[in-house]
Amino acid sequence: MKKANSTGNRVLSLFFVVLSVVWLLPVLAVAINAFKSNNAVSTQAFALPNAETFVGFSNFVKGMTFGNYPFLLALGYSLFITLVSVALILLFTSMSAWYIARVNSRFSRLFYYLCLFSMIVPFQMVMFTLTFTADRLKLNTPFTIPVVYLGFGAGLAIFMFAGFVKSMPLAIEEAAAIDGCGPVRTFFSVVLPMLRPTMISVGVLEIMWVWNDYLLPYLVLDRTKYMTVPILIQYLKGSYGHVDLGATMAMILMCIVPVIVFYLLCQKHIIKGVAAGAVKG
Repeated sequence: MKKANSTGNRVLSLFFVVLSVVWLLPVLAVAINAFKSNNAVSTQAFALPNAETFVGFSNFVKGMTFGNYPFLLALGYSLFITLVSVALILLFTSMSAWYIARVNSRFSRLFYYLCLFSMIVPFQMVMFTLTFTADRLKLNTPFTIPVVYLGFGAGLAIFMFAGFVKSMPLAIEEAAAIDGCGPVRTFFSVVLPMLRPTMISVGVLEIMWVWNDYLLPYLVLDRTKYMTVPILIQYLKGSYGHVDLGATMAMILMCIVPVIVFYLLCQKHIIKGVAAGAVKG
């Protein structure tokens, strides 16, 4: 029996190793081609750079200086949108989840189920209505689009936060109320510090989503004035629609490496937060 289990574990391990390699191949291809000439990317996409095809960091320089839109400005907009959107999501959804978990009413249950329903609605069903609404409400700038991200990111965040809050002992909050804490002080002084594992997990997942998102900013933002890094990459085209593949790969690598590093540094917190929020639900 033990031998059969050992064989099964080896087969599963081999399967997941192969699956990991398959998932990593696109990232490796981008990393390899970011340092190759444009012609080499077109003709030798999976070959390693050699003395003839290696161009160093010229693709990165070309990508950052291509066109009339400054790369640093697009980078600044991406950072601002990501940080503000994630901050809004963490603050408002944690408060909402605490209310849902502690107030047993029809409204709270309905609100919770609506948040769960928003997780399964395809974005394509609402994107045209969203674009029209965002234009009418003047949400088409980097300074207002975090409100849109708050709406789309609330479902998953409330689901994770509510599961964790339900696992927290109510006696701690009751003790804070006896000591004279009101609801606001109880949340920020007692509940919020206890939400730290789930807060980190939700933050990492939302940062990865907002930073890499292309479709929502493309539809909502006024592209004549504002661009994020994923949108700017699309415009790395020369005359007659010619695409500089080397510069494109370099910019894609610059876009994904920070998120990958951030995820690797925080992955243990993601596991802890998901496990903590899965105790009760």
